[in-house]
Amino acid sequence: MVAMPCMNPLLFCLASLTAAEGDADRGRPNVVIVYCDDMGYGDIGPYGAKKIRTPHLDKLAASGRKFTNFHVAQPVCSASRTALLTGCYPNRLGLHGALGPNARHGIAASEETLAELVKRAGYQTAAVGKWHLGHLPPFLPARHGFDRYLGLPYSNDMWPFHPEAKAGTYPPLPLFKGEKVINPQVTATDQAKLTGQYTDFALEFLQDAAKKKAPFLLYLAHSMPHVPLFAGEKFLGKSAAGLYGDVIEEIDDSVGRIVAELTRTGTLENTWIIFSSDNGPWISYGEHAGSSGPWREGKGTCFEGGLRVPCIMSWPGVIAPHTVSDANFMTIDILPTLAGRLKMEPKGPSIDGKDVWNWIMGKEAARNPHEGYAYYFENNQLQAVSSADGRYKLQLPHTYRTLAGKPGGKDGKPALYQNRKIEKPELYDLVEDPSEIKDISDRQPQEFKALLDFAQKCRADMGDTLTQTRGTGQREPGRATP
Repeated sequence: MVAMPCMNPLLFCLASLTAAEGDADRGRPNVVIVYCDDMGYGDIGPYGAKKIRTPHLDKLAASGRKFTNFHVAQPVCSASRTALLTGCYPNRLGLHGALGPNARHGIAASEETLAELVKRAGYQTAAVGKWHLGHLPPFLPARHGFDRYLGLPYSNDMWPFHPEAKAGTYPPLPLFKGEKVINPQVTATDQAKLTGQYTDFALEFLQDAAKKKAPFLLYLAHSMPHVPLFAGEKFLGKSAAGLYGDVIEEIDDSVGRIVAELTRTGTLENTWIIFSSDNGPWISYGEHAGSSGPWREGKGTCFEGGLRVPCIMSWPGVIAPHTVSDANFMTIDILPTLAGRLKMEPKGPSIDGKDVWNWIMGKEAARNPHEGYAYYFENNQLQAVSSADGRYKLQLPHTYRTLAGKPGGKDGKPALYQNRKIEKPELYDLVEDPSEIKDISDRQPQEFKALLDFAQKCRADMGDTLTQTRGTGQREPGRATP
């Protein structure tokens, strides 16, 4: 066992390394991605949760590496998932916000997804849970590289029983299997079974994949803990954190069942497991929402509480156990990093993500290959940019929502946000000031200018409605004909 010293706080502080770490030349790894919906940074044991029991996630973190500086590309559903599955900033692809049941656009056929990439390498693929990259036939998982699919086409609150929507706002919520609707009107009783149903379907896929002895990709995107909250009967009333805790504890149980099945089938040793969330917690829902931990605000903002999410990775013999990393990277980097392990090049239009394997593994002298990261929200508004190492963050002038210190809602009903405005660019040191309160632009003029220049490059490339800039690198989403 070789100890690795702590370096810069924004680089790596690894508890231990094994001689085998980083040796990814072990054939084609199986990949399991578990992606939660609206789970906060502080909602599970490895990230400080006290009242919510997550023994399986605790064990997963102990078997691999916990990342404390991992970000989503946008703090909202469809956009976040687009970034993970394509390696692109979602606004580059014309996908913004959360696509609703009336949307007639989605992911374009010309964009290669993670599933399409690995299928070129002979993988079996399955998507389970929330999709949200378009609900019409051209945009469903089967058209974008996934052999199997079971799940909801969009968020579980986009249904007729939404507690805050007017009657008639949403049509019945369908459950898909492949491209067939197997339940045209999902009820509350059905929602309570979703996490277990998704897990059962995932286990069936893992069993079949093991029999075929071919590598596999499982993308398990839980609909929870997005409101409205539902937990299976076995988990109701069991958590000290109320219904929200019940939901998280059921997700933890799902992870345990997945790992147990990988162990049973002998596939765990060559499986790269990634656990994360699509954005921060929807804090206006109060007791039905999670915790941003030490970070400011939550879902729907480009403060760290909306963008910084938990990320645990495990790969026996490759990722050293009991390790923690402050390596700053983003969901757009997952696809090219996996492509690098497969010695493949992404196909089709250019992507934004980069292979950050050496960076996330803490290799000596490794650096993040990005110039920085851009954070868009709303209708293509560039709201923030950060340095590649994640230490400095520039909040650009924009309007954001906040509870302004007031408590969130109760019983599944949200509290009202207030609108506040950042009037001028503000620079934060996220090591010294994780709450993004102290503007240090006058004390760090070089960092301030560098990030302003980077923001201008992003605007020229991907546009920015706040400055009325049309980017030259924007692409059209897929569109369904009437």
